[in-house]
Amino acid sequence: MGGSALLLPPRRPPSRWVQCRSAKAELTELIGLKHYMEVMMVLTAAETVAPASDENVTVMDTTFNKVPVRVYVPSSRNLGLRRAVVYVHGGGWCIGSAKMQPYDVLSRKSAAELNAVIVSVEYRLAPEHHFPDQFNDVYTVVKYFLQHDVLAQYLVDPGRVAVSGDSAGGNLAAAVAQQIQEDPEVQGEIKIQALIYPALQTIDFNTPSYQQNANMPILPKSLMLRFWSEYFSRDKSLLRNMMSDSHMTLESRRLSDLVNWSVLLPQKFRKSYRYVLPGRENSDFSAKVPGIFDPRAAPLLAGDEKLKALPWAYIVTCEYDVLRDDGAMYVMRLEKAGVRVTHEHYEDGFHGAMMFITWPTDFAIGQKMMSRYIDWLQKNL
Repeated sequence: MGGSALLLPPRRPPSRWVQCRSAKAELTELIGLKHYMEVMMVLTAAETVAPASDENVTVMDTTFNKVPVRVYVPSSRNLGLRRAVVYVHGGGWCIGSAKMQPYDVLSRKSAAELNAVIVSVEYRLAPEHHFPDQFNDVYTVVKYFLQHDVLAQYLVDPGRVAVSGDSAGGNLAAAVAQQIQEDPEVQGEIKIQALIYPALQTIDFNTPSYQQNANMPILPKSLMLRFWSEYFSRDKSLLRNMMSDSHMTLESRRLSDLVNWSVLLPQKFRKSYRYVLPGRENSDFSAKVPGIFDPRAAPLLAGDEKLKALPWAYIVTCEYDVLRDDGAMYVMRLEKAGVRVTHEHYEDGFHGAMMFITWPTDFAIGQKMMSRYIDWLQKNL
């Protein structure tokens, strides 16, 4: 890990490199050379690193039931079985990679300090692939890994497996935790779901955090809605409808109570914002984008009965993040369903902060979040 952590995190994260990357992608798409997300992914690829083992961790690229994964196996010769974490990277279902340096640092550190096998999933991405491909890839990996013979191969304790992810990866981790509990073919179980500033709902894009942080660097509202729309379709009309709050259907109207932030958020997050029932109905929407309100895509839209059986949750939210309220509402709904929850909120945090752990963007807030995440797993997994 190059460089040293800054003593104090900035109130607003440095954004010049993000804005530059986004501007280049927008220009390239505008003149018809390449899709916006394809340009973003090319630029992101510069941050990837090869699988390099060291004295603490053995690293290898392989496949689990045809899905690419990067596996980190601790070199510790401690007696007894290991923990395991299936980790899902962020990037709005469109960009990012398990092979990026920040994820490599996080996985390497987690494996060594937790004496845990880390399985980092390299799932398919939009715009080439849309929902449910990303979900299916992560589900396939988790189901494969939970087989008794696979756990035994990696010397993993079947009762100490977590699924975790950040941002879009937190979305996928939460969705898999919900769905896999109902699969009779799954041999093992998930003990913990650790969700780092997850994206969880597609109904209300005017929550207090979406309003407060609409122009926040790293993840402004416009980019988050672009990610959501690309997850489902290349059709630009979906993004336009999301931006104008006209993506609702009769189906989503019935689901609105599941994301009613006037009930599900504490006052410190509601602040002085006024709740308005989300959006105008669009009768064509369900047929054009059938998965947009599917709980596999938007886990906060799952019913209370499904939530009751979920494992212990560790949920991180950040004050300067459009997705803050998604995570906070999920905390409330899980607690009401009787699920054990640890909620860690960072008043000085911003979206993506836990990936700011390598030079030249090695920040104290990123190091703090990573350390607390690993410490929590150390105590509870």
